[in-house]
Amino acid sequence: MKQFGTIFRFEFLNYLKNKVFVGVTLFLMAAIVIVMFSPRAAGLLEQGREPEKSEKPVMLLAADSSLSGRMDDVLASFADAFSDYDVRLTDGDPAGIREQILSGEAECAFVLRDISSYTYYVDDLALYDMNTSEADEILGRMARRDALIGKGLSGSEADQILSLAIEHDTERLGQDQAQNFFYTYIMIFALYMVILFYGQMVATHVASEKSSRAMELLITSAKPVSLMFGKVIASCLAGLLQLVCVFGSAFLCFQVNRSYWSGNEIIRSIFDMPLHLLAYMFLFFILGFLIYAFMYGAVGSTVSKLEDINTAVMPITLVFIAAFLVVVSSMSSGDVDNIWMKVCSYVPFTSPMAMFTRIAMSTVPWYAIVVSVLILLGSAVGTGVISAGIYRRGVLMYGAAPKIGAVLKKGR
Repeated sequence: MKQFGTIFRFEFLNYLKNKVFVGVTLFLMAAIVIVMFSPRAAGLLEQGREPEKSEKPVMLLAADSSLSGRMDDVLASFADAFSDYDVRLTDGDPAGIREQILSGEAECAFVLRDISSYTYYVDDLALYDMNTSEADEILGRMARRDALIGKGLSGSEADQILSLAIEHDTERLGQDQAQNFFYTYIMIFALYMVILFYGQMVATHVASEKSSRAMELLITSAKPVSLMFGKVIASCLAGLLQLVCVFGSAFLCFQVNRSYWSGNEIIRSIFDMPLHLLAYMFLFFILGFLIYAFMYGAVGSTVSKLEDINTAVMPITLVFIAAFLVVVSSMSSGDVDNIWMKVCSYVPFTSPMAMFTRIAMSTVPWYAIVVSVLILLGSAVGTGVISAGIYRRGVLMYGAAPKIGAVLKKGR
């Protein structure tokens, strides 16, 4: 235990003294502070300025002569629906309308052939241009009103039928996937990045110590288990500390500027994350990190040259990327309880992300969570012990990268 404590303190302090580690952490914190205070800064800059008169973009509205008697009603309906536009009537000359749009005098135009048919003119069609959907709703309502009047109803009776509102109540018994999606995705992505970054760092540190022959002295003065667990747990704590600093600064900045983010539901949902989900995130982060860091460290001990690290750890990285893709695709589909996710929830290499996602976006029985955590905990300890054995044999083998079978047989 004394050896473990010495190695742990040495490795952890190395992270705190590492200029890259400290620099990246401070950079991320500064970037978050700037982003979170940007609405407040924008508000302060606007104070004292006279509000500029913003001109609304022009929307042209034209129709066939058969609708000339109804254009006042059409114009009023379009003006109400498109309040962000300056809706204007124009003649139905397509050439003139195209010229006005291309010259920038108008942004778009609707040319009605009849109450249920039109052409929409626009220069650059934006990705989220919903004008045609809004126009379909307006004209569809007018067409339905005409049909009801044609059946003998008065205009007021037709309007009453068309404006009938449906009331409903929703009683949520489980999770709200729409509300939980954004912070679940951010937590999964943070877990993905930190495990890959620090796992690679563990492998690189082990390989660099081996290449400098310092490991030959360390391996004779300390137990391999103490060396491996000290290095991995120190890197885990460093990664956890970095996450706490980054997300902690983001949370504090959000609380200070909460009123300025009141209109952004995505940001608010991220920072209103329930505490129990935050606890689950840290639990699965620690256990998942330990498994992958142990494997990265074991593989790093078998490499004699630093330039071979990326090739050696590629299989581990591919497994982790595959797990990430399964989770993200399931989140995007809205079905986080599919058969793949259920299986991945009990596989140690995938359960840190899969089970956390299911907990955040669906209802998972408590015993399923307990089983997943116990499997993950046992796998982390077992992987650590096995990795320590590989580490003890691998650091003393030089030359070409040895096969795993050769490493396990070494020293028997």
